[in-house]
Amino acid sequence: MSSLPLIDDALREKIIAEPDVILEDQDLMKALIAANEKTMGGNIVDLRGIAMERLEARLDRLEDTHRSVIAAAYENLAGTNQVHRAILRMLDPVEFESFLHDLGGEVAEILRVDAVRLVLESVQSEDDPAIKRLGDVLSVAEPGYIDDYLTGGRNVPLRQVTLRQIQGAAESVYGARADWIRSEACLKLDFGAGRLPGLLALGAEDPHQFTPQQGTDLLAFFAGVFERAMRRWLS
Repeated sequence: MSSLPLIDDALREKIIAEPDVILEDQDLMKALIAANEKTMGGNIVDLRGIAMERLEARLDRLEDTHRSVIAAAYENLAGTNQVHRAILRMLDPVEFESFLHDLGGEVAEILRVDAVRLVLESVQSEDDPAIKRLGDVLSVAEPGYIDDYLTGGRNVPLRQVTLRQIQGAAESVYGARADWIRSEACLKLDFGAGRLPGLLALGAEDPHQFTPQQGTDLLAFFAGVFERAMRRWLS
């Protein structure tokens, strides 16, 4: 059998000088393994080849997991920064009306939602002039309304943050924008002993922006800060 090389001398010398180039090329290694299996014949089981295939499969799964973890980490970091910026903007105003108007303006833009509405349970009528001035953000409801809205009248546990997709949003919450809302984040607010609860509703036209599978930690933190800010105005 001839021992003369069957490839170009320059290429052969490059491979000998840099063998890692071949080892790191998955497609090239697969081609070499396949060629080796052909020379061995169909009746021989190549245990090394089987082991390598399993290792490659594991490596592919690890790479997919690695990419998913990194993507989730970046998404979580971006969400954290977004909520922090919204909180800082929310705390800027020194007057209550500006505080509420900013919710439907710059705060909503930072959070990338299409509507922000604050619902307060009260015995006060919506005909009150102060409430009318803030009608684009604020609405009032009778006591018990918020729990009924969050549970849909069902006997289910109440959570501080409820994420869900909806069809036909309540006009009593979103006003004229109700027809456009397809998903929402509902933040139930506790203003302290002796006070009726509130609800901060974040509405989106995108039906996938808020879903029950998403985490609620950041929105729970936002709700906690909002509660404390509101207590200052209500005191």
